Amino acid sequence: MHVQVAPSLLSADILHLDREIESIRGCDWLHIDVMDGDFVPNITFGPGLVRALSKVGIPQDVHLMISQPARHIDAFIDAGATIVTIHAEADVHLHRTLSHLKKRGVKAGVALNPSTPVSVLEHVWEVLDLVLIMTVNPGFGGQAFIPGGLTKIAQCRQILDGGGRTDVLLEVDGGVDLTTAPHVVAAGANLLVSGSALFSAPDRAAFIHHLQGL
Repeated sequence: MHVQVAPSLLSADILHLDREIESIRGCDWLHIDVMDGDFVPNITFGPGLVRALSKVGIPQDVHLMISQPARHIDAFIDAGATIVTIHAEADVHLHRTLSHLKKRGVKAGVALNPSTPVSVLEHVWEVLDLVLIMTVNPGFGGQAFIPGGLTKIAQCRQILDGGGRTDVLLEVDGGVDLTTAPHVVAAGANLLVSGSALFSAPDRAAFIHHLQGL
């Protein structure tokens, strides 16, 4: 599977979002960071943005950094999300929530914070379409990459390949730039989220194309 790229709109200029999206047209997904001020300290986007973005023709990778995500997932699905990712740390009924996502016809993802071990996924691998390894502590853009995440990426890749689940996307979010991305891909990731590095690049199209070619 080739490397896919999902620009994080958390780093985009929201006042000129239409122009920002045109500048990243070569990407594979739009990464939407939804934060509630509880699970993480920041507050960002809601279903209204997802609904508006459903008109631009780029599938949406919606990352719910919220408490009790099961209460809100249907609103994001109805708004047009293609992938909905919830945090393992935020849902005590992980298998049930992931199963509901799949029944609704969207890709079901689970995100792991830097201190959360891969072992928490032991009983949900069969209902997963995506695993998101956080390589920063979630809540704000522009943070430095945590190198220890490379071990977790490699662990996930070994489990997925060993179980014949090469269809599952292995996503990495946090500090992904031209320096860290090759290491992330070498460890086994095939979907890269990039925010501040991508949106500050002088040529965003070239930045995306470079990551896709790793």
